[in-house]
Amino acid sequence: MRRRPVRFGAALGRILGTMAAVMLATGCVSQTIKSTSVPQIKVPDKVVAEELLLDVGIAIFDPGLEEYDGEGQVYPEVRKAEARFMPNLLSQAMEQSGAWGAVRVVPDPERISDLSVRGTILHSDGESLELAIRAVDSRGYEWLDKTYRGRASAYAYRSATRERYDPFQAVYHTIANDLLDALGELRPQDRNNVRLTTELLFAQRFSPEAFNGYLERNRKNIYLVMRLPAENDPMLDRVRTIRERDHTYIDTMQEYYDNFGVEMTEPYEEWRKLSYKEAVAMQELEAESRRRLIAGAVAVAAGIAGMTSSDNNSRAAGNVAVIGGGYLLKSGLEKRAEAQIHVQALEELGMSLEAEITPQVIDLEDRSIILSGNVEEQYAQWRQLLADIYAAEIGALDRPQDYTTTPDTL
Repeated sequence: MRRRPVRFGAALGRILGTMAAVMLATGCVSQTIKSTSVPQIKVPDKVVAEELLLDVGIAIFDPGLEEYDGEGQVYPEVRKAEARFMPNLLSQAMEQSGAWGAVRVVPDPERISDLSVRGTILHSDGESLELAIRAVDSRGYEWLDKTYRGRASAYAYRSATRERYDPFQAVYHTIANDLLDALGELRPQDRNNVRLTTELLFAQRFSPEAFNGYLERNRKNIYLVMRLPAENDPMLDRVRTIRERDHTYIDTMQEYYDNFGVEMTEPYEEWRKLSYKEAVAMQELEAESRRRLIAGAVAVAAGIAGMTSSDNNSRAAGNVAVIGGGYLLKSGLEKRAEAQIHVQALEELGMSLEAEITPQVIDLEDRSIILSGNVEEQYAQWRQLLADIYAAEIGALDRPQDYTTTPDTL
């Protein structure tokens, strides 16, 4: 049977039509919805007595680098800085409600607070932020276990906007409001039990023998207050003194985190502004690269099919398609190389930002203490010092090993 003649224009038109269909299928048309509204911080409906206000400890966030394999747009230096910076933004948002006692950023997630808040950075660049937040009170009741996502727009990086809000301020306000909603469900008796449990847990960590039996866990692993020490108990007085010293230290650390936030703001905002542009540019480059690679591959395949045809016109169209497809493949690879240049630029920015962060000397009200290492290491040394102070006050020359060397005893 004779083959039906195929005109050159028709053959090339079919090939180009196939390429166009592939490009449309690979996402030329897309829509991204970005929110620039920042919710207002809620305030409590009722005034609560000061002694029933709960203190909050927001631990340094987990930077989320455990499974980092060196791939993707993740910069360890920046993440470590963000893990210290973001909790401070959350603490400031929570303080605006006036519903809490002291809201502190703490270097140790195991530090006992009325309400302990932990976070993990799941994703962070200038364009989007994803945080996993969990909040548990000292009794063991879970208040919050939720993932929060936010997207910034170019508007968020305008000078006037940046002076008023963090680009992801809506995320921190939403978390603060959710925690306030959970707080509103507590009865005064519940608040009191949280405060008592916090004090007894702190006392048990210093003197488990003296405060044994005051707390017990139920089947749901929730602490219950079984009995209370006498108000004139000398051991309780000593523990309260130690706890006040610890509060003083943490308040001093809060000044460190505040100063750190101020020092970090300018370089971090510049990094995020550039990161936002780079992230958008990289997405466009990668999408363009992918479209060109796929379209080039389709063109080459169609061209080869045309070249094997016995029809002269089809072979001619195949030659053109192969040449055009090869160009698209080459162009797609060049686009990928260009995207890699942006990745390297962000890595350099991340390294320069890490250089801005250095450990500081902590000055207390009654003394100056030189603590070496990072913030977490300094706090571990402080806990050791607290144990020494406690041992000196009770006159224990040979203090139990648990008070001094086990990280989780304070």
